Amino acid sequence: MTTLYMPLFRSCTNLRSLAQLHAHLLVTGFHHDPLPSTKLIESYSQMGSFQSSKLVFRCFPNPDSFIWGVLIKCSVWSNLFQDAIFLYLTMIKNDQLHISNFIFPSLLRACSGFGDLGIGEMVHGTIIKSGFGKDTVIQSSLLSMYGEMGCLSYAKKMFDEMTIRDLVSWSSIILSYVENGKANEGLEMFRLMVLEGIRPDSITMLSVAEACGDLGFLKLARLIHGYIVRRRIEIDGSLASSLVAMYSKCGDLDSAERIFLNVTNRSTALWTAMISSYYRTGRFAEALKSFFDMLDSRVEPNSVTMMGVLESFAGLGWLREGKSVHCYIIRKEMDLEYDVLGPVFIELYMKCGKLNYCDKVLHVVGGRNIVAWNMIISICTEKGLLKEALAHLVQMQTLGLMPDSFSLASSISACADGGLLLFGDQLHGHIIKRGLSDEFVQNSLLDMYSKCGLTELAYTIFDDINEKSVVTWNSMICGFHQNGNSVEAISLFDQMYLNGLEMNDVTFLSVLQACSNLGYLEKGKWLHHKLLTYGVKTDLYIDTALTDMYAKCGDLVTAQRVFDSMSEKSVVSWTVMIAGYGAHGRVNAAISLFNQMVESGIRPNQVTFMNILSACSHAGSVEDGKSYFKSMRDFGVEPNSEHYACMVDLLSRGGDLNEAYRNIKSMPYPADASIWSALLNGCRIHQRMDMIKSIEEDLVDIHTDDTGYYTLLSNIYGEEGNWKEFEKVRSLMKGIGLRKVPGYSLIELDKRIYRFGVGFTSLLQTEETFSFLENFQILAQEHVFYLENQ
Repeated sequence: MTTLYMPLFRSCTNLRSLAQLHAHLLVTGFHHDPLPSTKLIESYSQMGSFQSSKLVFRCFPNPDSFIWGVLIKCSVWSNLFQDAIFLYLTMIKNDQLHISNFIFPSLLRACSGFGDLGIGEMVHGTIIKSGFGKDTVIQSSLLSMYGEMGCLSYAKKMFDEMTIRDLVSWSSIILSYVENGKANEGLEMFRLMVLEGIRPDSITMLSVAEACGDLGFLKLARLIHGYIVRRRIEIDGSLASSLVAMYSKCGDLDSAERIFLNVTNRSTALWTAMISSYYRTGRFAEALKSFFDMLDSRVEPNSVTMMGVLESFAGLGWLREGKSVHCYIIRKEMDLEYDVLGPVFIELYMKCGKLNYCDKVLHVVGGRNIVAWNMIISICTEKGLLKEALAHLVQMQTLGLMPDSFSLASSISACADGGLLLFGDQLHGHIIKRGLSDEFVQNSLLDMYSKCGLTELAYTIFDDINEKSVVTWNSMICGFHQNGNSVEAISLFDQMYLNGLEMNDVTFLSVLQACSNLGYLEKGKWLHHKLLTYGVKTDLYIDTALTDMYAKCGDLVTAQRVFDSMSEKSVVSWTVMIAGYGAHGRVNAAISLFNQMVESGIRPNQVTFMNILSACSHAGSVEDGKSYFKSMRDFGVEPNSEHYACMVDLLSRGGDLNEAYRNIKSMPYPADASIWSALLNGCRIHQRMDMIKSIEEDLVDIHTDDTGYYTLLSNIYGEEGNWKEFEKVRSLMKGIGLRKVPGYSLIELDKRIYRFGVGFTSLLQTEETFSFLENFQILAQEHVFYLENQ
């Protein structure tokens, strides 16, 4: 009799008609029958009223395990994973219930959705004890659970132990690898699947296309597309969308567009894929045109579509249009809680400089969505709003949101960029307490301590990381050379090379800069050779670094050759070449290059002018220096203290000390110690002690931690015989905790760099260096003797 009601459930298209049927069942007494009650539970859940499903369940007397299983399944449909697990734990307390295999697939999905591996393993144990371990459906569900939680070794073990490996299980293991960033392994499983004679379907090919897109190999992507066509696998809406995304990620937007245009009935997913493809490749205007074409085609966008649209507005910086689309989203009641679009709204408003709008979005998000909070912390850090980034981290925690790896890494970067070591130390302590060992976080800590000058602490963190990625190695090499420890940077690179570790363009860029700092030409040449043989594609940055290295090492011919071979030159490329000529006294070549740069349409920046002024200073070209200094504002460059210091140095070295002093007095801001040092050095060179006495009042107000300034001033007094003032300056240095920085020299022996100076006691370095110098002195004497007797 109850089966007569089943067609009536299919006719219920809304909650009202379903409630009327429910009322009829109550009146007739059939609500106690398992079959209609089960159907009511399912129907209410499918219409989005899980609370009504629970109410039906509670009113049913003594539900059996099947009805419990239906309610658990409905909880999973509603993404109420915690509720599903709680229902299972409640059910197993009833000893009278016999658990059926029907329950476990939904329960395992709840475990992966909730992200609790411990409960998942407990359920796996129950499955084995209950004798369901060989059930093929449950085996596939276990494989999916472990894969979704990132436990690929467990997923692979489940796959290997399966008695029957059908299309579903193969597709599941491929998906597990691809979703966990193991695209190569996913494609290898696909290859093995084909070899075993399993014919893939469109679902399998979704994961394969995604793997190709993640790898970005266009040739492989075309092979996969060809395989789909040859095997006559139907390119439905979902597969077409994946192929569009695959080609766009591989940089072939033309192929993506062809696939899109070949589909007649374009779904929301396909339009979304095309919009995202345009956005991904920076073609924001075309992404927005596609969106408006989509609306004209009367295809309804979803929240994922709107992500690409809002990100395109953010890319263009179109605030007004972005706000209009925000209103459209609200009118369509799309993602009212900002669970999906919250982070994108923040990206839009932050890129348009509207921090107050972001705070309004966060007010709606509250403590639910950590991604939105991560987004604002990240963008604030990128824009240099470091205190705001850290304030949002604190605010997030007050709402009960625990920072994840992304929040912490971005916040640590803010501490690094702002030199906020104390706050960074606190974050480090928080990370240790929580036992976080995420590579992303560790690399951020390493970078922070390096930027704060604590390279020993940075190296301790580096040394404690068991599995070091190329990013970790690059961070440490960069940290060393940025803190003047270029020898250590090169040594670390040598370890990478000797151990056959992965290296990329950033690795070579960092170690080339270290060679530039040391003037280590032989190593630089070797690196240039390895760049070519290692297959690293040289770009603007690498070519500029090579030019800089050769120039600083004195090989100006090779530097010019690399510079001339560059297909594209930035202002930095021109600047380093100008600096190279200037540093080696070739002021005419530097001036000629500067003029060529201007003629080519490249506008000089502050560093360019600094280098050309420095070149004029080294060569004593006072008039040229004056001319370039005056022309700075013509290029929209405002002179800073370094430019004034260089100009004062140029005039002082040339003997025009009065003009140098007038330059200092004409500055729009007080001169710092470096500028006064330039004038003092000129007075020293030209024995103008009278001028030093006349500017003593100006020197009284200078407060600096530059030891060079105090050392120069004390030496001037010492040379004059004014030991009283000499002692006063040296006492002042001691009083503020400064001491003269000892100089050192570098020497290259047998393709190794040695550093020595006052207080350096390395026996190996001292013996090798003195042995070399003795041999060099003997050779020099022999050469002189030979010349005298010619």
